Amino acid sequence: MTLDQITDYITGKEIDNVGAEASRQIFEKFLVETKGYAKADILVDVPLTVQFKGEDYPSVIDLIVSVEDRPFMAITCVAGSIGSYEREILAGARLVYNHIIPFAVSTDARDAIIKDACTGETIGQGLDAIPDHSQARELLKKIETSLLDPDKRSGEMIIYRSFNLEKVNK
Repeated sequence: MTLDQITDYITGKEIDNVGAEASRQIFEKFLVETKGYAKADILVDVPLTVQFKGEDYPSVIDLIVSVEDRPFMAITCVAGSIGSYEREILAGARLVYNHIIPFAVSTDARDAIIKDACTGETIGQGLDAIPDHSQARELLKKIETSLLDPDKRSGEMIIYRSFNLEKVNK
């Protein structure tokens, strides 16, 4: 059985059209054509390995959007209920780098939930609430880089892994 292949909007690579891929392609195009981000500002399938009970579990974060080379939003694109994935991407935004990415977004390309990754609070809902490039640049001027409390790291890894089982070895 062969899988349908599509061309990723950001990378130009041929990828399998499975799971939430259709949502991701629509959202990638939305970020560039509606919100004004450059394709070069958007990383696709950013690796994240979490440890659980002494074992490594490799996964990926769907998209990370940067502004002036500073990570701004970690995004998960889903085919189901966006509310079911908001805690996963919140953990991912806290774990993927040695600092917290300021915003965590869960989207199905029709709706979105935007969370402050430091506090965990929902700060917006809907595609209109996604900051455009110039708004992101202004927001980042006011945001200091934050580090995850080392005592919370293992708990965030457990949360991320439990939500993310289907992406392991993607």
